Amino acid sequence: MKPTYEILVQGNNLRMKHDFLGIANVTLIRAQEGLILFDTGGYISRLGLLKALRERGIAPADIKTVFLSHLHFDHAHNVDLFTHARFVVSQREWDYAAHPHPDDLLLPWGIREQLSKSKIEFISGEGQLDHGVHFFPAPGHTPGCYGLELDTADRGRVIIAGDAIKYAKEAILKRCDMAFDEIDVGTRTIQRILDRADRIVPGHFPELIRQADGSFAWEDSAPFELLVR
Repeated sequence: MKPTYEILVQGNNLRMKHDFLGIANVTLIRAQEGLILFDTGGYISRLGLLKALRERGIAPADIKTVFLSHLHFDHAHNVDLFTHARFVVSQREWDYAAHPHPDDLLLPWGIREQLSKSKIEFISGEGQLDHGVHFFPAPGHTPGCYGLELDTADRGRVIIAGDAIKYAKEAILKRCDMAFDEIDVGTRTIQRILDRADRIVPGHFPELIRQADGSFAWEDSAPFELLVR
């Protein structure tokens, strides 16, 4: 069985003058050994994530593995919904969260303590998470960022990049836009992903698809519905 995937929560890169909304893609992977959730999103996506799971007949307890690309609030706030699951996070990111960059204000307080209530598997280097699901380091945005590479039957090599590629701008310019590690490190990660992927699921943008000329473009829109009450 080759893995399949779908985006449960559609992220976007909208921001305000001094802040950003922080809506990240949350991706569900159906793999041979069970369901994998790539990131859990922020509180702003909490109810929408539960609704998306419920619509697919999935309870939080059905998620066997939660893979955290990194520990920023918009990617890891809802970990408490999946305390029964195995959490996979890089050792380097875990260590970074204890002593973050002085300008990094995006790590939620207590994230290590919350995750410590569950089973954590620390990873380093590259490896296999499930059949056709491989993890790899993707530093730059933070030193411990990780991504997943899926060997799919119908979509080729799909890389779920998290914030290693946050939005199309980074893929088009081939340059890291926001780094708490080093810009050059993030840029090398972006180039590696662009060289390998047929499709890319960014952290905060619709899926990017390789074109005939080797560039990447997107076909889906990312609706943003606001209700005034």
